[in-house]
Amino acid sequence: MTENDVVSRTFRALVESADRKFARVRDVPAYGRVHNQHYFQKVFKAYMRLWKFQQENRSRLVESGLNRWEIGEIASRIGQLYFGQYMRTSEARFLVEAYVFYEAILNRRYFEGSKLGLGKDLGVRFKELRFYARFLMVSFILSRTEMVNHLLDRFKALVDDSKANFRDTNFKEWRQVVQEIVRFMKVDTSFMNARPLRYCATFDSHPASLSYVTRFHAKKVLKFQDALLTSYHRNEVKFAELTLDTFRMLQCLEWEPTGSFYQKRPAEPKENGSFADHSGASGLIDINLAADMTDPTLPPNPRKAILYRPFVTHLIAVMATICEELPPDSVMLVYLSASGKVGRNVASTECSGGSQKFSRNKAVCLHEHSGTLPVSSVIEKGESSSGFYDKYLWFGPRGNCGINNLYPGDIIPFTRRPLFLIIDSDNSHAFKAVRIFSVAKFESWIFSELTSMVLHGAERGEPAALLLSPLKPSFKNPSDMDIAQSGSQFTFFLTAPLPSFCQLVGFSNPDTEADVYNEAEDILSTAFSEWEVILLTSTSLDLVWAQVLSDPFLRRLILRFIFCRSVLSFFCPPEDREQCLPTCLPSLPNSLSPDSEVVKAAVLRLAKHLRVVDCFHFDDT
Repeated sequence: MTENDVVSRTFRALVESADRKFARVRDVPAYGRVHNQHYFQKVFKAYMRLWKFQQENRSRLVESGLNRWEIGEIASRIGQLYFGQYMRTSEARFLVEAYVFYEAILNRRYFEGSKLGLGKDLGVRFKELRFYARFLMVSFILSRTEMVNHLLDRFKALVDDSKANFRDTNFKEWRQVVQEIVRFMKVDTSFMNARPLRYCATFDSHPASLSYVTRFHAKKVLKFQDALLTSYHRNEVKFAELTLDTFRMLQCLEWEPTGSFYQKRPAEPKENGSFADHSGASGLIDINLAADMTDPTLPPNPRKAILYRPFVTHLIAVMATICEELPPDSVMLVYLSASGKVGRNVASTECSGGSQKFSRNKAVCLHEHSGTLPVSSVIEKGESSSGFYDKYLWFGPRGNCGINNLYPGDIIPFTRRPLFLIIDSDNSHAFKAVRIFSVAKFESWIFSELTSMVLHGAERGEPAALLLSPLKPSFKNPSDMDIAQSGSQFTFFLTAPLPSFCQLVGFSNPDTEADVYNEAEDILSTAFSEWEVILLTSTSLDLVWAQVLSDPFLRRLILRFIFCRSVLSFFCPPEDREQCLPTCLPSLPNSLSPDSEVVKAAVLRLAKHLRVVDCFHFDDT
């Protein structure tokens, strides 16, 4: 056996070993605090060994028939591992490292061998398509707009080439991916001059209120370290398993690196394929990445579990996992965006008649000694008992009825730990006020007592903070009201307040009026700074808000909620305000109510600056 044969066999053995380890961690859930971290260390070390071996023996491997796409596949697999780690940990260093590997694959054209003239290998072509899709996702999250545009052009051309040269294969799914990306970009890049969605110290830390933030201290202070984000709407804008709404929330709950951290350019690659410089990234696979892969001026991002169209049972299971692993004195943010109406189009006896009666009777039987029905037997204040079954968020395909309905009572068991809930739905008020039935005597089977309470009074240990969306969006242009086309308005306000304001009033693309738009950002920043001081010095601030106010992410969400509520209160006709205004529970101080002078003055100033005062009802309050 020649030396080349030995090298080739060793290389193949390393590939098989790394692939087996990769398969072991590929399907590990991207939520909770990973208990099998040693498996990830093993798979990273396996690929580090493999990558180093192919670098040191590149010439012999090429002589033995190694294809360039095989090197590209290894690098792509490594990038996939890093991206998976980012999704599990929210650590930016993993995302940047994934970008480094994907960019190297692109620059060195590792997959060129799959093109016509160099071999028509369908399997390799699918690997190349998956590489482009994954690189696009990483570039989207990193907000690398130029790279996204470049990749999209290459991806379109590749799909067209595939249809032309692999006529026996249906590439419909890949054409759909292209359409998804185009649709996503059309919405996401509509405000190119907008500030980053991530928390940026330059824009989101207000110097005038900084001293108040430093001195603020509540009786109890909670740390924000974990979040659960999910949305489920028919035909919503999405790319892969990331919807537009969850993408915006994902970005909103991360730090924007200072300076030019994300703008470093990699050095030119060496001819032998080794990674040279790459902005300080090692190129080799080391679980202890280089120090400059992180921004030392920033704290870690909160972990985020992102669920794409989950079953209700899966959603509840993930919530339970995160709650179980939540560190002491910590709060979990839960963002739920879903319809509360679509499921009602399905009418069946099983979903409306007998099964409801059976469920209520069964609930009484199971809780005969407790004197009360279970927490899931709750209905909105003022509704009959049968109305309870209309109060839910809808997570599922048409026709599956109650098994896909998330009821307000489903959340209550998790209030044993602190929760910060954001409910974005046309049925969000189902979570606003509830009634709990109790039974005086089990033998009588009579509901003899009604106790009315708001949801934040029904917790099982910790008061919950709730931000509830309006029941319907409001726009100057009715064509903007379709959530499937532009995402949720409430989520947009919480993640990008000025662009959402411009969308509300039909303000033209700010790219053509950059100075006007930047001045509007300054107006809003000044207002947030004033409101921040009021919050931090208020004597009537509920403890639920006070205990999370020290966290910059949650504080920013609260300020943007105040802005959203005030803007919509002046925009909507008085007769529609009940449906068009968001709600918070418990209440925020009256000093920051929509009609308070300090809040109204800021909205009026912004409207005058953008010359859209005629869109509002400032005199009708």
